[in-house]
Amino acid sequence: MSAPEGFPQELKRLQDELEMYRLIFDSIYNGAMVTDAEGYVTHFNKPYGIFLGVDPEAQIGRHCSEAVENSRMHIVAKTGRPEINDSHVVKGQRMVVQRIPIRKDDQVVAVFGQVMFKDVRDVRKLADRLSLLESKVKLYEEELRSLRSTRYTFDSIAGVSRSAMQLKKEARQAAGNTLPVLITGESGTGKELFAQAIHHAGARNMHPFVRINCAAIPRDLLESELFGYEKGAFTGARTTGKAGKFELAHRGTVFLDEIGDLPVEMQPKLLRVLEEKEFERIGGTRPIRSDFRVIAATNQKLEQLMAAGRFRKDLFYRLSVIPLHIPPLRERRSDIVPIARHLLARLQDDANIGPVEIGEDAEALLKAYGWPGNVRELSNVLERTVSTLQGNVIRDPDLPFYLRRNAQGAAGEGERSIRAAQAKAEIRTILEALEHCGHNKSQAARLLGIHRTLLYRKIKKYGIATKN
Repeated sequence: MSAPEGFPQELKRLQDELEMYRLIFDSIYNGAMVTDAEGYVTHFNKPYGIFLGVDPEAQIGRHCSEAVENSRMHIVAKTGRPEINDSHVVKGQRMVVQRIPIRKDDQVVAVFGQVMFKDVRDVRKLADRLSLLESKVKLYEEELRSLRSTRYTFDSIAGVSRSAMQLKKEARQAAGNTLPVLITGESGTGKELFAQAIHHAGARNMHPFVRINCAAIPRDLLESELFGYEKGAFTGARTTGKAGKFELAHRGTVFLDEIGDLPVEMQPKLLRVLEEKEFERIGGTRPIRSDFRVIAATNQKLEQLMAAGRFRKDLFYRLSVIPLHIPPLRERRSDIVPIARHLLARLQDDANIGPVEIGEDAEALLKAYGWPGNVRELSNVLERTVSTLQGNVIRDPDLPFYLRRNAQGAAGEGERSIRAAQAKAEIRTILEALEHCGHNKSQAARLLGIHRTLLYRKIKKYGIATKN
């Protein structure tokens, strides 16, 4: 039986077409392979073979799990669900792969797989992105864990005094632009509360609010925390490197708390980042640009630090484009009771307790006390009081005894001697806290609701003798 007329030409056409498909498959820049419905390799291109260091032809007929480590092609063949942009580790490198089921008559007959990154430089770029995303995920997890305390808005700021209303007005105006803000005020006045309110009222509120406590980060780790580091930059560094706070804050806000405690040697580096919005990771060679707004806060007098050479004038002028000063509670006594009620309402939600009111005698005592720890101390007093309260109304006897004693002393000396009365009250309060905590300064600082370093400064300022 002779072949049909024209058969040689048709055979030649099919052979040419098949050869073209083979050339196309081998010319795919990234590694690619195809398996049948059972997971056995039917096609394996040359770039994939070169990358893995194997003979492509020798892989034909092998099960995919034998040909490629961690392969999931046979799993996709069974589930029929494509896996797009999935993470896959080959030869110790994390890559992105596609696994796409091929159907015929609604049945999976094959699976096409492609490794999207086979070049080491591409893998490095991917690793950088994964490292940044990992750092952001951890940051967002921390934000979620403390969601209530990190979602302050202007509605969270209580206060009816003229100074409080003017301060909120200035802060709202600051939220309408992206200029640097410097918030000053004594410890416990609510500087971070205002910083978060400005962030959430601004155009960057959908992006990160990244805190940096310049006093809490160890000096030798501060630079790596701010700017991040590359793989192997120093002993103990992550193998993938780490994104710094400024990198994580892209399109958001950086809150530099306790800026007055920033080491002098770090100040010019910070100034350069604030001016150029560009930096390099430790051990890195490529510049990183980050678009962020900066809000700084301090309880120190930066003018005195500048005069002593401990704070750069150019950094001060860069940070204080919009200055906001929060007065202490003793200078706005009409705000004490409204703030106390606001704190109680928040405490009721957090502790799941019934409504608690403040009696007139307790209100008078709260207004008479000097509150050296400001809002933080007021919050501490209310929490302690509610924890032992019998009933739902706070009376004078329910409040800590030292409030009554210090309030009486302050009232007897008059407004003109309020600073001396405040000093005496602080000394008594610190001594009581130290005695209560067995002279453990860290525990005493927590009891007082202030930072440990501030307690050390006050002990030194007043010449308080301690046992350790």
